[in-house]
Formats: sequence, C-alpha cells, structure tokens
Amino acid sequence: MMLKTLVALAACAYSALAAPYPHDTTSLIQARAANSTACPGYTATNIVVTDAGLTADLTLAGAACNAYSEDIKDLKLVVEHQTDDRLHVKIYDAGLNVFQVQEEVLPRPTNDKTASSGAAVRFDVAAKPFAFKVTRNSNGEVLFDTAGTPLIFEKQYVRLRTNLPQNPNLYGLGEHSDSFRFHTKGYRRSFLNAESINIPNNANLYGSHPVYFDHRGEKGTHAVFLLNSSPMNIDINQDDAGNQYLEYNAIGGVLDLYFMAGPGPADVSKQYADIVGYSAMYPYWTLGFHQCKYGYWDVNMVAEVVANYSSAGIPLEVMWTDIDYMDGRQDFTLDPERFPLTKMKELVSTLHSRDQRYVVILDPGVHAFMEVEAYKNGHDADVFLKAADGTDLLGVQWPGAVAWPDWFHPNTQGWWTDEVLNFFDADSGVNIDGIWVDMNEASNFCQDTTCKPREKAIQDGIPPKPANSPRPNTGRPIPGFPSSFQPNSTKRSLETRQDEGQMKGFPDREWFKPAYTVNNHVGGLSDYTIWFNTSNYDGTHMYDTHNFYGHMMAMTMQKSMTVRRPELRPFVLTRSTWAGTGRKVTHWFGDNASDWEHYRTTIRQMLSFVSMHQMPLVGSDVCGFNGNTNEPLCARWAMLGAFQPFYRNHAELSTIQQEFYQWPSVAEAAKKAIDARYKLLDYIYTALHYQTTTGAPMINPLFFLYPTDANTFGIQEQWFYGDALLISPVTAENSDTVTYYLPNDVFYNYWTHEKVQGKGANVTESGLSTSDIPVHIRGGSIIPMRSNSANTTKALRENDFTVLVAPDANGYAKGRLYLDEGERVDQPDVSEIEFEYKDGKLSTTGSFGYGGNGDESVTVAEVVVLGQEQEAAVGAFSAEKGSVGVKGPWKLDAGFEVQL
Repeated sequence: MMLKTLVALAACAYSALAAPYPHDTTSLIQARAANSTACPGYTATNIVVTDAGLTADLTLAGAACNAYSEDIKDLKLVVEHQTDDRLHVKIYDAGLNVFQVQEEVLPRPTNDKTASSGAAVRFDVAAKPFAFKVTRNSNGEVLFDTAGTPLIFEKQYVRLRTNLPQNPNLYGLGEHSDSFRFHTKGYRRSFLNAESINIPNNANLYGSHPVYFDHRGEKGTHAVFLLNSSPMNIDINQDDAGNQYLEYNAIGGVLDLYFMAGPGPADVSKQYADIVGYSAMYPYWTLGFHQCKYGYWDVNMVAEVVANYSSAGIPLEVMWTDIDYMDGRQDFTLDPERFPLTKMKELVSTLHSRDQRYVVILDPGVHAFMEVEAYKNGHDADVFLKAADGTDLLGVQWPGAVAWPDWFHPNTQGWWTDEVLNFFDADSGVNIDGIWVDMNEASNFCQDTTCKPREKAIQDGIPPKPANSPRPNTGRPIPGFPSSFQPNSTKRSLETRQDEGQMKGFPDREWFKPAYTVNNHVGGLSDYTIWFNTSNYDGTHMYDTHNFYGHMMAMTMQKSMTVRRPELRPFVLTRSTWAGTGRKVTHWFGDNASDWEHYRTTIRQMLSFVSMHQMPLVGSDVCGFNGNTNEPLCARWAMLGAFQPFYRNHAELSTIQQEFYQWPSVAEAAKKAIDARYKLLDYIYTALHYQTTTGAPMINPLFFLYPTDANTFGIQEQWFYGDALLISPVTAENSDTVTYYLPNDVFYNYWTHEKVQGKGANVTESGLSTSDIPVHIRGGSIIPMRSNSANTTKALRENDFTVLVAPDANGYAKGRLYLDEGERVDQPDVSEIEFEYKDGKLSTTGSFGYGGNGDESVTVAEVVVLGQEQEAAVGAFSAEKGSVGVKGPWKLDAGFEVQL
C-alpha cells in the first residue's frame, strides 16, 4: 500500500513539473532520481519458448513513475541463442518509435538459431516483477542478473542494472584514459564523443564502445555488448548494503544486448569480432615509423624533416602533414604559396622514389562559401545537415564557418568521393598513400545554439595566419568577412520521416537538457558539437546518432579511398570511433600531453582497444602532442612506441620540434627501437593478419595468456606483442629501474637470449639507459624475423629470415608466419606457414603460395634455438647464452626440417 502511494505521488509530481524545463534543473533532477527507486518495473506475459530462444510482452507493472521522462507502457522481449557462445537479448518498445541503430551503421550478426540445450549459457526469466538472469551452463556461474532493481524504460531514460560478484575484474568500455581494470566503487564511464584536449581522466573522450569484459579467473571470462549509440553513463558501484553492480543509464535507445560466453579472454575477443566485424587488413608499410607535426611551415620544411631523418640514419617510412598544407585550412585545397601543387607533386614523387609514403589530414567541416568548390559542389548536391529553416546548418572549425556533411544523405558518398578523386588524383593532384580524418566527433568551436558561426569566426580571427608569417596580404578574401560570400538562399524542403514504427526516435523530446544528465567534460549535452536537435536525412536526430558521426565520416572516407585505388588496401586513421569502426579504419588516441602519465596511459588504451574493441592498428602520439616534451621522456617513448601497433611521432603547433633526431639520446633510442621493430615486422604483420581473420588479438594483456594467475589481472604497464613477446618498459620519470611481473613460465631475454625462469613474482631491473626496454620471449614460441633491418619496409623485405626458437620447459615450441605482397586487396598467392619444434627438430608445414615479389626474400638463412645446454649438433654453431644455430638456406616454397 505504501509503495503504491509513493508511485502515485511521484507521477503527480512529474505532471506538475513537466515542461518547460527550468533554467536550473538541479532540484528537478534530484527529485526524479529519488522517484526512480519507486518505479514499478514491468510484468512479462505471453512468454513463448522455442528451441533457440523466447519472446514475451512486457507491460508496465503499475502507475508510471516518469522518473526522468514519460514511461513507455508496452515493450517487447526477444531472446536468441544465436550461436553456441553468443546470446542476444533485446528489449524494445512495442510501437517501434524508440531509436535503433541503423543496419547500415552496424550490420547485425547472423543468427544461427542454436538450440538452447547445447548453448554455453542459459537464459532465465522472472515474469513478475520482470527480471532475467544469464548463467554459464558448465559451472553455474551467474554472468548477468537484473533481479532486485526494476527496469526503467522511458522516452529519454533507460536503466538496467546487473548484480555482480564482489571485487570483479572489469575492463573495456572505451574510450577512456582511466585504469585498465576498472575501480569497482563509485566509478562511472560516460559515452558522449567529444574533443578531448589532454585526454582527461574520468571523462568521455573521442569514442564510445559500450562493451565490457568480466574476467573471473578459472570460472571463465565473458563480455556484454550494449548495441546502443545514445549518450549514457555506465556506473560500476556498490549499494548501501555493499552489493556490487553495473548499471546502464542511457538517455535513449533500446536495450540490445549481446552476451559472449568465452570461456577464455581471447575467445571473448573473437566473439566480439563476430558481432561488430573483423578488422580490415592494412598495408605492410603502415607498420613502419611515421612522422608528423602541426606547424611544418611549408613544403620545404616537410622535405627538410625527411632529409634530416635520412642524415641521422633513422629510418622513416611515412611523412604526414597536418592542416598546414591547406589554403586557409580549407578541405581539398593547397596553400598556393607555402604548399603549391607543383612542389607538392615533387615532394610526393620524391618520397615514392625513395620507397616512402605520404599522408595528409581532412576535417568534416567544409568552409561554407560558394567560392569554395567543395562547398559549392556539396551545396548543389544538397548533402549538408540542415537548420530548421532548410538552410545549411553552420558551425565553426579551423577554416571558419563550416557546413556539416549529412552522412546519411544518398548523395554524400558520391560528392565526397568526387572531391577525394579530384584533389588526390595521382597525376594532377596530391598522390597520397593514406588519409587522416580529425575533428569528427564533430568538434565545433561554437559552444551552443546561441552562437552565430559567421560572427564567431570573425571575432575569433579564424583562421589566423601562421606564426611568424612572412606572407604578405594577397588581397584574397578573409574567411567570414564579406557579405558577398554568403551562400545562396536555396533551401531544402525538410522531409518528415518519423512515421509510427520506424525506429527513428520520438520527435518531441527535450534535445539539450533532458532531466537525466550524462556527464560531458566539455559542458552541456551538445556543447561544442553539432546541435542534438539536428535532423539527419533519414529523419533521425543527432541526439541519437552523434556518437557515430565520426564513425560514419571514417567509413565514407574509406569507401572513397577504395574507389580511388581499388586494387590497394586503404589506410584511414580516425579520431572519433564507435563500436565496429575497426572494421574498415584505425585510430590514434588523440591529443595527449607530453608527460609521463600519458606515456603510461597509452599502454592502458592500447590494451583496451586491441584486445577488447577489435581495433588492432592503434597507438598514441609518440613523445606527446600537447606541451613540450623532453629528452628522457621522448627517448623512452621512442622505445615504447616501437612495440605498439601504430608508431607515429606527432606534436602540436606551439611545441618545440620533437623529431627523433633532435637529441642524441633520442636518436640512439630510435635507431635501436626501429631496428628491433623492423626485424620483427613480419611477426607483427602475421599477428595483424590473424586478428583480421580470426579475431585473435595482436596485443594481449597478461591475463589473456595466464587467465588463472590472479597476479596478472590488474597489470596495465606490461603487454604481450602477439603471444610471444612480453614488453615491460620503464614507466617512472627520471628512473633507470623497472619492476615487472614474470609469470611462472620459461622466458628468454630478447636482447641477450639468456634463459630466465619466471616464478610468478616481480623482477626488478636497474641500470636501464633510455635506449633499453626489457623484452622477453615466452617459452614455447617460435619467432620468424628478418636477419637484418633496413631504412624502408620495402628494402626490409629483401632480407632473409632468421627463425628464433624459444622452447618451453618440455622442449616444445610453435609459431607461424604469414606472407603476402603487402598492399594489394587481392592476394591470390599467400603463405601461411606453421613452425613446430619438438624432440630437437624444427618442422615447417602449411601453405607456401607466396614466392616473393622482385627482389624480396622468402628464404630462411638460419635457425637459432635458445637455451640449449647440449653441444651443438654436426653442422650447427653455438651462439651466446647457450643458443644453438644451423645455417641454411631454406626457401619458404615448401616444408623443411632441421635437426638441432
């Protein structure tokens, strides 16, 4: 009786306060938060059980509580055992009005309709009050349990809580700069993509990936993916009684949940790839060393940097240019004085003649003046997002007032591709090898809807002339000034595409200040981005689609690059990401700072993105982006970055030059780091290939390989590159010492080949110079590596292989090598070679289709077995620290055996 009274009072209170929202909503939010504890939840009826799942109707179980908006009375429940190890649970509104992510944004995985009797997990439902539980069949472990906290499903608020065991090991939920393993009390992850200068902690950053991994040691690992793009908070906390929980709090969308049963951590990673898609395979050259800086004054300075690397003897594979190359920072333009087309073509052709590559940047905002060709073409094709009056919606980015592409418009892909084809034409334009899309959250220099973009651009002096510019006033118009540059008044008639049952989202929502607040470190819900009330071409709103705006730009760019060079694998780097972005493009961790904390942060971010978010080719701005780096930090970072997938030095406009050749100790570290990386490049490329084809992560947290060793569960400053190389960098400032963990296993020092017996304990190494980084080979591994390094990845492929065998405690080891041409989409001739070492003999099996390309070597020059105490066999040679080797050659066109 008391409960019913409270619910009724709550409903009355909401009616009295409903609209309009007051300027200060604090008291209202507090009142509604209190009301949520009295929400009635739902009752399940019409439950129909099949061999592969169930369906049910969910009906509000009492008077609406309207905690933060209007309760939706009727819901639908669909449960599907899609595969033996994947369970799909979806709760959505019966009227199909609530927004659901479009298939074109994230294609849904195939439902194999597996019989529930043979599935890895079981689904149990309680009808009244509605709750559900997911249990692992093999051991009865409860993985997800909503009992005790009623479901809330409203127009602008959805809550679902699951009970968890005490002290859970939770990971994922990117993008963030927090601890790799989450804190379990008072911790919140917020998903609202935003520009994030200096990547703050405990904040929403550039990407939203609502998937978490729950590792329970010998009881198994599972993950839960919520396919929902709405801004949300995910709280990991304990209630007043100390009970652990995880709670979703979203301001829209449906509950579209995928449960991955594992049971191993790497199994879960593969199962997530089955849902969101396997990564694209990238060109071999992308694994080389890259250099960039915002602030390279002109094309001559870019060329000088390339030459300086050569003079310093530091290999450079890819040169990049930030927005400096643009005319007034406008997309698809060149500054005619500092980056003229004739000299740009000469730069690129020179790089290509040296077997080096070139990459430039593009932003989503197109300068909104009819004299700007890209804007005129887009305006004529009607591809820009619209304001309420049908004119192009404007914001402010680097060139000034900009229009925003509507990635849902059917004309957008064609328009964007035409701009890419024209500007980056191999003969008449800038013949780039890859592209970098930035600012695509989208970042908007206008704070809120009171902003007048053209006035703000003028007021802020956007774009400023480059620092210390000798360039005279050419008389060209200054962006944002003359009225003659106002776009014409052509308006698009806005179509209403929000009929009942179209899953487009309710049209009558509070767009900017919904009663439930999602944390946003830059301000209000849609501050400094595209306004959330903006309609897309298909009738959806930015309120629901904001978090994948950058994802859609990146996907559009990837298609354009594919059209440009259909025979070659495209390389697209994006700042903003969402679930599934890794299917086609890759990511760097944004505008970090040149400090030791961000040096450490890059390890945590890499672990999360590669092993849990299926984005393998990731990395940070080496030496840091914002603020001035220093020699010891940059040297350490040069070493660390060489053992991460994407390896690029990049810095901000106002910082000092930080190219590796600027300091002697950094140059020394870089030479050693790149030498080691390039020798291992085929090992790395092989790991990338298998992540793209099987989902097996190319970067592994320690607990992925030692899932029952509780000491590994919280390690966040060590990692395995592939499954063989354990990396343990110095992470403390002004230190020559590192303490790292060695599991109870056999290891070998990569640099000296010395055998080391791990004891499941910490090991401390001191006296490490800035060009030292501890690397250990895991016993039981075979690593095919180039015998020598080179200045470019093309030259590297001319070198023979050394096969390094690191036996485990039983004298056994295995490894693999993938070989192909390295860049083409179509690879008819490939090799997938398996190496096995057993009873003192190395055997090779597999496919041997790749015979090399021109001067490339596919020959093994020698085999070296580590940790051998016996005398070398006849024809073998003894190496340092007990290693035994045999000289070849053996051509990798068929299997061979070597007795050692």
